[in-house]
Amino acid sequence: MAGTKAGGQKAAAKNLAKDPMFYAKIGAQGGKNGRTGGFAANPELARIAGAKGGRISRRKKVATDAAA
Repeated sequence: MAGTKAGGQKAAAKNLAKDPMFYAKIGAQGGKNGRTGGFAANPELARIAGAKGGRISRRKKVATDAAA
């Protein structure tokens, strides 16, 4: 039954029977291993990036003159 929905349910049940916190522990490990930081870790960086994006989005379109 490997690779089927029934097999996955059976494996999940076995993991939970061994350790009721099995999936919680795996999820916690993944969260602790994150090293990217991101905007939540640095609000000042988020402010600067937002300002840059705002300036770019407000630029006027450059008219290309095909006759020139």
